[in-house]
Amino acid sequence: MALNIGIEKRKLGHFLVKLEGRLDGLTAPDCEAKIEPLLAASTRSIVLDLAKLDYISSMGLRVILAARKSLANHKGELLLTHMQAPIAKVFEIAKIMPGTFIFESVKSADIYLDAVQRREILKNENLPE
Repeated sequence: MALNIGIEKRKLGHFLVKLEGRLDGLTAPDCEAKIEPLLAASTRSIVLDLAKLDYISSMGLRVILAARKSLANHKGELLLTHMQAPIAKVFEIAKIMPGTFIFESVKSADIYLDAVQRREILKNENLPE
């Protein structure tokens, strides 16, 4: 089975990426190529919706980790949603993603991102000019 990748721009600097199928050694290069343009310094967050991801290999984990690292270099975030039990087990065994970046739904990830942005706005408003 192949990997279908849907990319949706949610608002300026925020993207939703839906993965459907298998993220493995055969499909990882295509996934990486489609995500790479989103890793610009202007990107604040990428939410990966894994509701229809059936399988992930070590190469798939590498793609996700590389995206997370790239975003973190400019204070962006990678969030995971709708992680199915078999996929969650792979992440648990690999011990590569802290639970704070894994959300039950896109809505809960959006709530988190809105809170982060509000905190930054308040913090910046309190800075002396």
